[in-house]
Amino acid sequence: MTTLAKGAQGTEVARLQALLGSRGHTLAASGRFDAATVKAVRAFQAQNLDQHGQPLDVDGRVGPLTWWSLTHPKPLIATPSAVDYARMPPEAAGGSALGRAALQAGIGELAAGAGEIGGDNRGPWVKKYLDPAHVPEGNSWCASFVSWCFLQASAGGAMPFAYCPGARALLREFKDRGWARAPQSGYAPLPGDIVVWWRVQAKGWQGHVGLVHQLKDGMLYTIEGNRSPRVQGFSYVFSRMDRLLGYGHVP
Repeated sequence: MTTLAKGAQGTEVARLQALLGSRGHTLAASGRFDAATVKAVRAFQAQNLDQHGQPLDVDGRVGPLTWWSLTHPKPLIATPSAVDYARMPPEAAGGSALGRAALQAGIGELAAGAGEIGGDNRGPWVKKYLDPAHVPEGNSWCASFVSWCFLQASAGGAMPFAYCPGARALLREFKDRGWARAPQSGYAPLPGDIVVWWRVQAKGWQGHVGLVHQLKDGMLYTIEGNRSPRVQGFSYVFSRMDRLLGYGHVP
């Protein structure tokens, strides 16, 4: 595929615009790679992965990896692990009652095969997570998934923080309540905590969030939505984690 960037024109640009529209980024198929197309490309790149399961570079250019992602479903990511994500960590691993209840809700969604159906950020599972935030399908759902888990932990009653569709907004809620912990603070996250990363730029607006499953033997295990097409478990070498904005713990 031809690499496209701002200023390009022609049928390939029109095809790009049609593909972006089919993935929820509505554009007129003008055949001109204008500022609106750059914005849509960057938004798509911020939410999608290449064929190796790695985040796309958010540069507004459409090269081979972005073309692949536009023309293929979001890839599933193989995640070998030393823990069973479908089981709650032992009580000895810690965590507050509410945090563990949120984690239990997340594990239930993982076990049920929750995830996208019918396209990026779409389907009944995604709609279920986005609806309480009054956000339509087609939007990123990692923070809404975490918020939904805490809504279930609260038995449908008052949540301890506002239901947030954005990862950074969710971390701000925790900071406002004194529940946030900085990445280099020496804090050891507990089951049911949240972990928040930045995406694209450290001081930008985009982010990603997951639920901590447990910290064990130097590995942080999480349950996340919208990193792959489904709710899934992931593992990280705790001492080497990067792009972190912080952790949050509901007491």
